Amino acid sequence: MMNQTNQSETASQSRRKWWVFLAVGIGTFMSALDGSVVNMVLPIIREYFHSDVAMVEWTVVVYLLVVSSLLLSFGRIGDLRGHKNVYISGFLIFVTASMACGLASSVGLLVAGRAVQALGAAMLLANSPAILTKSFPPSQRGQVLGMQATMTYLGLTVGPSLGGWLTQSFGWRSVFYIAVPVGLLAFLLSIRFIEADQPKTSHKERFDWSGALLFAIGLAALLLGLNQGHAWGWTSPLTLFCLGGALALLAAFVWIELRVPSPMLDLSLFKQRIFSASTTSAVLNYICLFSVTFLMPFYLLQGRGFNPAHAGLLLTAQPLIMAVAAPISGALSDRIGSRLLSTSGMAIMALGLFLLSRLGVDSSTSQILLSLAVTGLGTGIFISPNTSALLGSAPRQRQGIASGILASARNVGMVLGVGLAGAILTSITAHNGTTSLFDAIRIGMLAAAAIAVIGVLVSSLRGNGKALDANH
Repeated sequence: MMNQTNQSETASQSRRKWWVFLAVGIGTFMSALDGSVVNMVLPIIREYFHSDVAMVEWTVVVYLLVVSSLLLSFGRIGDLRGHKNVYISGFLIFVTASMACGLASSVGLLVAGRAVQALGAAMLLANSPAILTKSFPPSQRGQVLGMQATMTYLGLTVGPSLGGWLTQSFGWRSVFYIAVPVGLLAFLLSIRFIEADQPKTSHKERFDWSGALLFAIGLAALLLGLNQGHAWGWTSPLTLFCLGGALALLAAFVWIELRVPSPMLDLSLFKQRIFSASTTSAVLNYICLFSVTFLMPFYLLQGRGFNPAHAGLLLTAQPLIMAVAAPISGALSDRIGSRLLSTSGMAIMALGLFLLSRLGVDSSTSQILLSLAVTGLGTGIFISPNTSALLGSAPRQRQGIASGILASARNVGMVLGVGLAGAILTSITAHNGTTSLFDAIRIGMLAAAAIAVIGVLVSSLRGNGKALDANH
């Protein structure tokens, strides 16, 4: 009788964890979809409000700045107050802000709505990996994190086409309204199936407000300077003020974190080679990934003259391959560890970037697709094992901050990639002309390939065997 009871409980727990994945997966899909959909309709929003490009661009920039600067804070709050509480609160904020964005009567109100939306997104992104890591056993951690990555890539893949259809059928406001029913569904699933978690931290630990403030402002200034440097000028007073101020604030943040009794960021995590190598290689991977994301539309639209529909179809090759490779690689890493897969993924990505650098004015569609597919394959193989290694090496009571570090690495890498690619593109195409555009894309892809090679070396230094499992 007791054995039957235990088997029933085990079966119930097994079903429950997949419901947890569904709740988190829908939220992940929604976040990725929202980002790709909004980027698609920026020209239409600009025309609707009769605004300039710089003002409309802030609907993307403010989202990036708010999300990036608050990820660590909400990861730490999740450790202290419970990840479920922060996660479901993030859904409510995200859904409410999405409705406000759809109702916005001016660009200024839309930007404000996007800032609040980013607040909710930060709460979701900083806690979802920690929830999955706690809900699944170590033997399935790579698999489920790979499946979560697939939900991200699916959101990125369907976003442009869905955004175009919604805008054409119902107007641009519908791209914000679509997040409301999806978010509410994920919210209800989260309340029902995610178990309330009791913080494992000591009652004496307190939230580090001074560290959180310094980090948020410092990282926001850094990302703003890197994001806008090509527009303001890299030697302009405003750019130098942002970058210089960021370095000073982040240095002060590290100084405080080394001295306060309950730091927001536990710097001792980086003493583990597998954690520090996984974090660094994640930054390098996202630099490469978003260099491609930034440069390829210029190659396809301006260099080759493809129409947006054709270009968008070609660009889906990369996230589709990533979506297929990520869960397979994640499941495999549960058996053989992260080092071989992550390192191989970075090497394949370097090859893909080299192939992209060889594209020219006469390259065939099959060459373009092959180059993007190889790059996507490398990224898909890399991300899941690397994420599993990073989270698996963090103690259970530090899962939230580890998730925040992972998400911060992604956003910092994204901005560095766009900044690097943008700097190369604007510098080389200063005199205009199609020839200089192809030169800029070739050099940009080669620079990203070199960074991927550095990523291969960093990833190989993480150590042998499976990731340490500090959670159990």
